[in-house]
Amino acid sequence: MIIFSPRHFFIMSMILLAFPMRAGPLDEPHLNIIPRTDAEIERISSATKITTDFSKAQPFEANSGGAATVRVRNTADAFSDPSTNLTFEDQLNFRVGNGLFRKLWVSSPSSTLASDGLGPLFNARSCQRCHLKDGRGHPPEPGDENSISLFLRVSIPAPDGEAIAEMKDYLATVPEPTYGQQLQDFALAGHAAEYRLEIEYQEEEISLSGGEFVSLRHPTYRAADLGYGPLHPDAMLSPRIAQQMIGLGLLEAIPAADILALSDPEDSDDDGISGRANIVWSLEHDQPMLGRFGLKAGSPSIREQTAAAFAGDIGISSPLFPNPWGECTDAQIACKSAPHGDQDARGFEIDDEGLDLTAFYSRNLGVPARRNVDDPEVLRGKQVFYETGCTSCHQPSFVTHRLEDQVAQSFQLIWPYTDMLLHDMGEGLADHRPEARATGREWRTPPLWGIGLTEQVSGHTYFLHDGRARSRLEAILWHGGEAQSQRDTVISMPPEDREALIKFLESL
Repeated sequence: MIIFSPRHFFIMSMILLAFPMRAGPLDEPHLNIIPRTDAEIERISSATKITTDFSKAQPFEANSGGAATVRVRNTADAFSDPSTNLTFEDQLNFRVGNGLFRKLWVSSPSSTLASDGLGPLFNARSCQRCHLKDGRGHPPEPGDENSISLFLRVSIPAPDGEAIAEMKDYLATVPEPTYGQQLQDFALAGHAAEYRLEIEYQEEEISLSGGEFVSLRHPTYRAADLGYGPLHPDAMLSPRIAQQMIGLGLLEAIPAADILALSDPEDSDDDGISGRANIVWSLEHDQPMLGRFGLKAGSPSIREQTAAAFAGDIGISSPLFPNPWGECTDAQIACKSAPHGDQDARGFEIDDEGLDLTAFYSRNLGVPARRNVDDPEVLRGKQVFYETGCTSCHQPSFVTHRLEDQVAQSFQLIWPYTDMLLHDMGEGLADHRPEARATGREWRTPPLWGIGLTEQVSGHTYFLHDGRARSRLEAILWHGGEAQSQRDTVISMPPEDREALIKFLESL
């Protein structure tokens, strides 16, 4: 429930005071915002109040993405439709952006000047190769030679004094000297790939009430066959799997003030939940901003996230990341001196227009409608979800900003089931690699919309930041830290309540 109490205003004031020299995280320079009226604020508070009535579905609950919600297709393309409320012109832009998202980049020099510039080191040749059908990636299956949609981020602690002075609690890291910020397992001919990902799993059996058992797999990651020498002794590795793409523009349009109002870094209400905002540095706007995207909320906007993916995943330069060699470091001399695709009139391998169109596509992938919202077992599962305390992190609903030039995202009641905040998820899920203000035990609450369609779209039911969970129940049982109490409740609840809870999640 979004209630602007004196405590919330105090928290926001303290965050703002952490940035005395520049604008604070409530600034949203990438959005053209129309301020809310007092009457609208009152309506929003009523519409987003967490319900206690589970006898029927709430008004508009089936429309997870508001007016942008798309009908459910019974195919693998269920995540690939444009928001329903796009104008005809915007639908055309969406389709052009889709072409760029799916484009297979080639090496330089090439006769296809609009598509050259790949690598020389890379994780995939297109955005679509990782976000297949705009859905979730998966860890490599036994026998897979490459991990197309899972890679390792890498960094080392920054030397003392290299933190961003204006950013309180910023946990400074720097790229690993030889390998940069992520490890690439593909390379062009004549270049060595950076590594080969190896994963080993150990199973742990968990006993549930009613005589049920669930096995959790504990992964161990290894960067094998390093192509450019050993890693720095202080290297911190973190596995990252490609996430689903739906509803990103709606998440970007949630007012920063509404997200910050849910934060409780000191757990002042003593409920065991202490969500924190990640505040990150925006390259595009040269100021601190609220982090929203990525598994640790490390990116402030879709455009910036898109440009970072072009650079790190594919080796494509853009106005935000201008190096034509992508992620290559000074230690990788052959990579930096190889031919690149920035030699024509474009100036960059993808220019502003191409970057904008790709971001537009990512911003406008529609959220499918809920299914079975009035089913008695789904309603029972919803009650279990709410009364177990899952909504402490998985905030059910928001109302987006009024936006002058983004009709599809403007003033929509949406149901993403996320607070967009960082939470300590316990040692079991810790990667021990900080990112901006996120510690090695913290992760952003992932949106739950679309979670019931994962198998239909992606062909699997692998969840969490590295795909270790093979089912929705396994994902719940990995919760620790701030969510330990909720996890333990799920273990001990009657089996029929647990089954209803999963039915509710399948309806999202």
